[in-house]
Amino acid sequence: MGRGDGSGRVVSPEGADDTGTGILHVDMDAFYASVAILDDPSLKGKPVIVGGMEGRGVVSSASYEARRYGVRSAMSTAQALRLCPTAIVVPPDFDRFIALSKQVMKIFNDITPLVEPLSIDEAFLDVRGARRLWGSPGRIAVMLRRRVLEETGLTCSVGVAATKHVAKMASTLSKPDGLLIIAAPDTQAFLAAQPARAMWGIGPKAAESLAARGIHSVADILQTPPEVLDRALGRAMGDRIWHLARGLDPRSVDTARIEKSVGHEETFFQDVDDPAALRSEFRRLADRVGSRLRKGGWEASTIAIKVRFADFTTISRSQTLPEPTNVGQRIGEAALELFASVDRVLPVRLVGVRGEKLRPTRDDAPTLWDDDEEWRRVEGALDDAVARFGTGAVTRATLLGSSRGGSSLPSHPPAPPTE
Repeated sequence: MGRGDGSGRVVSPEGADDTGTGILHVDMDAFYASVAILDDPSLKGKPVIVGGMEGRGVVSSASYEARRYGVRSAMSTAQALRLCPTAIVVPPDFDRFIALSKQVMKIFNDITPLVEPLSIDEAFLDVRGARRLWGSPGRIAVMLRRRVLEETGLTCSVGVAATKHVAKMASTLSKPDGLLIIAAPDTQAFLAAQPARAMWGIGPKAAESLAARGIHSVADILQTPPEVLDRALGRAMGDRIWHLARGLDPRSVDTARIEKSVGHEETFFQDVDDPAALRSEFRRLADRVGSRLRKGGWEASTIAIKVRFADFTTISRSQTLPEPTNVGQRIGEAALELFASVDRVLPVRLVGVRGEKLRPTRDDAPTLWDDDEEWRRVEGALDDAVARFGTGAVTRATLLGSSRGGSSLPSHPPAPPTE
């Protein structure tokens, strides 16, 4: 979720000029929280937090009423409740989120085949080829927002522009439940009026580096020599920002977009100092990552772990595998090898496992010397059991027992495939 609380919302009037546009960025409003409110209408208008119910849980999403108190994603539930004591905490229902995401993505694909999902709750659409069928991009955006509301009960915000970058900026400004159209001739003026931090790709550190050089707005960026941007942001980012500030963004909507990573994290109810318990949690997370990779048809070339200590110090380690894999056993072995290299001076608050540098699963048969052949059969049988009986029906014997975790949603969940 974004950190915006809906204040300063900007929307276009009915019938706004959409000359030269064709790219839509659609972002569901506080998606997880909105789903919780949809399922329990008594929560409407109240500060709602979706996350771990226990004190060690983590916020996955929050309604705009809660965001106005400073609540944001990845914050501990305890801290969120200190900021907003009247908030209602709702546990996440990821199966429900996936089901509604599929409905939303189907609506997008009904309008145009040129859809690039960015995550479970946002996507780019190229509607330039859909004009004859549905009308101008502005009209399509109005229709899309109406369909999403009527068919799912959820609201979304839409930015309409000539490029992906400007469309995303526009959707952010229009949240929640808004539509902002930036006609192509108005692009330069729109960009120049925005703060530098509003540009897609400029995070807190980059914004701080720019501010140290007196660069606070996109208008400032336009007046800054390229070499100064390079020193502040690095050559690649400096060049990218120089072009984006001028409305130059050649990127097309990519319908074959490859997920960059698949990961799971676990925040413990209490800090854990038992090495055996931590190794068990890494195994559990590795199995979940392997299952998601297999379900998505991916293999990971790199395995990474994250460890957050009791003092919130966070470290990460990664290694490239000899061969890409989606086998949970192999992922777990790599994760445990990485964990063994970590100098643990404090109890652990959070652990995570992630598969990176993904590639499509190989269609060819395993090689003669496939060390994972037996585990592939075992985990294939586990996948079949889960499909028949549900998640948690079968697990490793070493993982049996009460959960230590307060929040174990996938990190950066991708959009589900449309059917």
